[in-house]
Amino acid sequence: MKQILALGLSLLLSGLALAQKDVTKFMGIPVDGTKQAMMQKLKAKGFTYNASCDCLKGQFNGRESELRIGTNGNKVYRIVVSDANNVDEANIKIRFNNLARQFEKNEKYAHFYESQIIDEDVDISYEMSVNKKRFQAEYFQIIDEDTADFTSRVVLTAIAEGYRDMNDEELKKNTLNAIYANTLREIIAPRYKHRQVWFTIHESYGKYWISIYYDNVLNQANGEDL
Repeated sequence: MKQILALGLSLLLSGLALAQKDVTKFMGIPVDGTKQAMMQKLKAKGFTYNASCDCLKGQFNGRESELRIGTNGNKVYRIVVSDANNVDEANIKIRFNNLARQFEKNEKYAHFYESQIIDEDVDISYEMSVNKKRFQAEYFQIIDEDTADFTSRVVLTAIAEGYRDMNDEELKKNTLNAIYANTLREIIAPRYKHRQVWFTIHESYGKYWISIYYDNVLNQANGEDL
């Protein structure tokens, strides 16, 4: 087991050296720089400023959306993309699960959990209002193509070599998933924790919407003003 992990980690460390200085990107734009410069780049992507909401509006991932820019000082640390239109409880569950599946299938992202899908029998309204549950899915962005190739192929290939003679397919699958998740958590995440991309459900008077957060943690406040 340790030899297998060591092989995977050595491949990881050799493949990530050039990618560690990259920051989270939104539609190919680094979440960095000044708010004014970010505003211009987003307008070039087709978004338009709307004074009534003090936000940018436009299409994102097939939906009418509102974009807001978070800053610390004059450095951009966050892009927030919110659904422009609210929906009911049944549809927000479908929306959340569809979005989670899109992230999970996208090789630009990795996550610590096998799935972050909301189960069909979950009462979102009750959980949010009574139990104060927050429905949230978390990912981290892998920008470098070599790293994306690593996370999707190299780790599992290296681990599979050590388990290729295992006859129990279910046990083999569970073992590979466990080692892969541990590798993500212990090795990859510390190097990419500043590239957080997550989304959550918001509610107001029985209507729901989702906001997606593209965070550059390196630009967030870190107690320097205390």
